Amino acid sequence: MFSKKTYTERRRILKEKVGKGIILFFGNDESPMNYTDNTYHFRQDSTFLYGFGIQHPGLAAIIDIENDKEIIFGDDFTIDDIVFMGPKPTIVERAELCGVANVLSISKLGEVL
Repeated sequence: MFSKKTYTERRRILKEKVGKGIILFFGNDESPMNYTDNTYHFRQDSTFLYGFGIQHPGLAAIIDIENDKEIIFGDDFTIDDIVFMGPKPTIVERAELCGVANVLSISKLGEVL
């Protein structure tokens, strides 16, 4: 992951070029090989990675240009995931690293749009 300044600058340039409206980004989900818990190595969507730098499945983000607001939507790993993988940073912690202050559950995406 690059510095927070890198991601905030990339998003600032994008906002200037687009000018108005809402920009929607979808990250990738995990892709199972033969059953849900046996997945291929996770690879985040390149556009999402370029703008936000977060390697975590099941994320989406919006940039609301007119209201100057950026929101990342996603859910933290469950306790079952943590038992298997060990402690991982929360979505809020990851969002702070790329300069995004607003985080909501993925279930709120449709409501916000």
